[in-house]
Amino acid sequence: MTWVPIDLNADLGEGFGRWTLTDDEQLLSVVTSANVACGFHAGDAATMRRVCELAAARGVRIGAQVSYRDLAGFGRRAMDVPAAELAAEVAYQIGALEVFARAAGSRVSYVKPHGALYNRVVRDTEQAAAVVDGVLLADRTLPVLGLPGSRLHEAAAAAGLPVVAEAFGDRAYRADGSLLPRGQEGAVVTDPDEVVERAVSMARFGVVTAHCGSSVTVRARSLCLHGDTPGAVDLARRVRAQLEASGVRVEAFA
Repeated sequence: MTWVPIDLNADLGEGFGRWTLTDDEQLLSVVTSANVACGFHAGDAATMRRVCELAAARGVRIGAQVSYRDLAGFGRRAMDVPAAELAAEVAYQIGALEVFARAAGSRVSYVKPHGALYNRVVRDTEQAAAVVDGVLLADRTLPVLGLPGSRLHEAAAAAGLPVVAEAFGDRAYRADGSLLPRGQEGAVVTDPDEVVERAVSMARFGVVTAHCGSSVTVRARSLCLHGDTPGAVDLARRVRAQLEASGVRVEAFA
């Protein structure tokens, strides 16, 4: 049986100044795509440059992880930003990362929203359209990575942008295929064995068990491995090793 190749992405560069959160160098030895923080929820110029250089040296695709302007809340607080302002800020973040990606001999290959913005554009048509407008301002060819069936993907596809479906091995799902909000108990799956099992199930069979116990169809081209959780590097290695042992080809989508 032949399966669709799977991309492994992780959120990287999520530090600021002397403070670091993710083990960027080690994670870049595992993943095929790097969602690089662009300074709005985390990251700074020096960090962005360093991560781009590391990613380019390893052949890892560089993605702009765009966010609401919320350093204090790590981009996970709900915010109401006017559409025109949000579009400009999305373009700004992509453009900033593109400078460092180009300097490293690579380029920004895709865009992925972060945190509260990611969740907001699943259902909010106006905010989703604003994110797409920002991507169009920066580069009209960039794929948009996000939750399948989201308003973001609808808006991106309507605008002619490629869309890439994403799944999460370490996040709980609702029966409708949406993610269980982080504020609810059980939203983050912490058992490493369970995370690995869920990742392989989604990659091979396109299904995962929802929080309520039902089976949910999750067909994705990219699988997110969160880099800000304890033991993230070891878990990422386990996931990749088990995927490959199961016959799944791991390769970037962009």
